[in-house]
Amino acid sequence: MVLSHAVSDSDVSVHSTFASRYVRTSLPRFKMPENSIPKEAAYQIINDELMLDGNPRLNLASFVTTWMEPECDKLIMSSINKNYVDMDEYPVTTELQNRCVNMIAHLFNAPLGETETAVGVGTVGSSEAIMLAGLAFKRKWQNKRKAEGKPFDKPNIVTGANVQVCWEKFARYFEVELKEVKLSEGYYVMDPEKAVEMVDENTICVAAILGSTLNGEFEDVKILNDLLVIKNKETGWDTPIHVDAASGGFIAPFLYPELEWDFRLPLVKSINVSGHKYGLVYAGIGWVVWRNKEDLPEELIFHINYLGADQPTFTLNFSKGSSQVIAQYYQLIRLGHEGYRNVMENCRENMVVLREGLEKTGRFNIVSKDEGVPLVAFSLKDSSSHTEFEISDMLRRYGWIVPAYTMPPNAQHITVLRVVIREDFSRTLAERLVIDIEKVMRELDELPSRIIHKISLGEEKSEVNGDNLMVTVKKSDMEKQREVINGWKKFVSDRKKTNGIC
Repeated sequence: MVLSHAVSDSDVSVHSTFASRYVRTSLPRFKMPENSIPKEAAYQIINDELMLDGNPRLNLASFVTTWMEPECDKLIMSSINKNYVDMDEYPVTTELQNRCVNMIAHLFNAPLGETETAVGVGTVGSSEAIMLAGLAFKRKWQNKRKAEGKPFDKPNIVTGANVQVCWEKFARYFEVELKEVKLSEGYYVMDPEKAVEMVDENTICVAAILGSTLNGEFEDVKILNDLLVIKNKETGWDTPIHVDAASGGFIAPFLYPELEWDFRLPLVKSINVSGHKYGLVYAGIGWVVWRNKEDLPEELIFHINYLGADQPTFTLNFSKGSSQVIAQYYQLIRLGHEGYRNVMENCRENMVVLREGLEKTGRFNIVSKDEGVPLVAFSLKDSSSHTEFEISDMLRRYGWIVPAYTMPPNAQHITVLRVVIREDFSRTLAERLVIDIEKVMRELDELPSRIIHKISLGEEKSEVNGDNLMVTVKKSDMEKQREVINGWKKFVSDRKKTNGIC
């Protein structure tokens, strides 16, 4: 006789994931649950929530890489459990990092001999790289001031007001005065003459940006270097330059090889670059390289031996994954000069397609420059009826994430939209974006007239002196339109107030 029995309620292995009690019942959001749940349910719950995130490929606000080749994805997954800092256990990973540092140093024309190795380190991004470079400048300046018997408690750094927020973080965290060169309408990068005027005996360095976050423009490091050489000779100071090449470091060598911005200039002592931007690696990798060993004070380097051998370390954090270092090495040897040049040229060509498409609409002024990071920054020619924030907000309906932001002081009255052209932003997508922007503009043009039409159909009633006299208050067309526009601007402004830019 064959015996049969029903599956018990506790046997969840045969249940549909969505029919199980684990998915049907909400989990606590801010407290760890008391009981475990099946791996399938945990995966599905998280995956379902993540579906509400934006599409990274359509996130045109970010400079960060969102696509890599499947072969590199495999390398990343195979090394995801390796701790980058454990050099004794993972000597090959350490060797790959050293190769990357030397390749990048040579790319930036570091004055290295045939057998000389470069001085540099991999970081989690350009923010950490800038912190390390800034600390090196501060310590070197302090050591010199101490040796001369001069005060060393008021260091400052000169930058443009267009710098990324990580420079403000460095100044605040490490107690360095930040002296910013203000911008002006039509000139959205640091003026080298004004920057040199602000330099004094307490300036640890002048920071130049190769690829402004605001409009992609390269600052003129050559002129800055020449002016600073003259001032150093006149004053007896030796104020150096740091180049923040987070965005432009992997662009200029391939698109503008004759441009002098790197270690070819004698006052450039250190350079940072983001591997996860135009280095074409997923988020989590940056680099900083120094001109020579003398520019990195030895006392900033720590030596540890509790991981199996003596290991020098100069980073703000300790443990981190090896995947991004390996991915950077993959890109450097996979693409080479030829491959990087092809990618950057393609980005520039797609930038031109987008820029020309926007110009043909007749609605926008182009704020970005032809030479620089491949991006298009643009603003409305006429913002009396609509704002850039409205356009940004409505483009999200089509899946596009296009940021709108105001410029820093003294150009904060200028608002722009910005589209970053990455490797995976094709010509087809550029053309599609222009079409969708035109749709948004038509919708915005019609919006006030639709709302005004509704307002004109209504009546405002009032009582006078207690009487039941009904008065119809009619507003002029101009008053109605202004009321609608101001209401819409307030609505968008309340939702989109921001000065921070990715």
